[in-house]
Amino acid sequence: MNTSTSAAPGAPTRDLEAMRARIRSGIRGQQLFALVGVLFTSFAVLVLLAAFLDLLFDGLPRLSWDFMTSFPSRKASQAGILSAWVGSALVMLVTMLAAVPVAIGAAIYLEEYAGKNWFTDLIEINVTNLAGVPSIVYGLLALGLFVYQFGFGESILSAGLTLALLILPIIIVSSREALRAVPIHIREAAYGVGATRWQMVSDHLLPYSRGGMLTGVILGMAEAIGQTAPIITIGALTFIAFLPPLPVTADFPFLSLEWIWSEFTVLPIQMYNWVSRPDKAFQVNAAAAGVVLLIMTLLMNGLAIYLRYQVRKKIKW
Repeated sequence: MNTSTSAAPGAPTRDLEAMRARIRSGIRGQQLFALVGVLFTSFAVLVLLAAFLDLLFDGLPRLSWDFMTSFPSRKASQAGILSAWVGSALVMLVTMLAAVPVAIGAAIYLEEYAGKNWFTDLIEINVTNLAGVPSIVYGLLALGLFVYQFGFGESILSAGLTLALLILPIIIVSSREALRAVPIHIREAAYGVGATRWQMVSDHLLPYSRGGMLTGVILGMAEAIGQTAPIITIGALTFIAFLPPLPVTADFPFLSLEWIWSEFTVLPIQMYNWVSRPDKAFQVNAAAAGVVLLIMTLLMNGLAIYLRYQVRKKIKW
């Protein structure tokens, strides 16, 4: 009796010390994990920075206004990327206009309207699988569908639609995740004041999920701007010494869509053409074009990140 009474006061102390030891061990584990994460992230950033600086130093001698405003040439010292960067910009415009509305609409349907049945499951499986399909397969699909079946030809429209198909799964998945991240009480509050399902989606879900959707658009467009295989497959040219028709002309003073039927080239194809040549001067041109492509990607992503930041700053849960 005396033994159990004397041992009892020490038991809570031992339990408390054991709990403190477990807490200290957990804190050390978290600190170690954070340190490893910082080291890995720093290593990845340094590798990317080193690659970018190497590309910049190689292409810096050719970066000039003449290089940006000159057409390709057989002489490396006179060659430029005017038709390439204009073609990339126009193809990205068609890609964005074609992919973003369809992807966001599909995400809203799958997340808010579609029932749980075999048809919905089939759509979700296909969307997931399409994200892992090699890009060359999209090029072959577009060659048969857009170029030959629909008669769009080897045009900016065909290229934009091809890349739109390529990035659809990325934007759909990220948009669905953004819709799921909206707290359930937002939906309940909308229904509580008598809103219809579409009013709830358009007035509440979309404003709160725009930041996450913009993240998907950023990832998709960054993926599309650097693609080469599907663009080559549908017949993009490697040497173009002209620009597409202007959207506004004297004969047609309003918005003209004649440019979407024009032949084109893009920066990745122009770089591939120059890298494949034995003359080192063309390889310097390719490095300079790579710097321009990276700057275009960063500007595009920076604009989207800024818009996402502005959207999220206005949101208060």
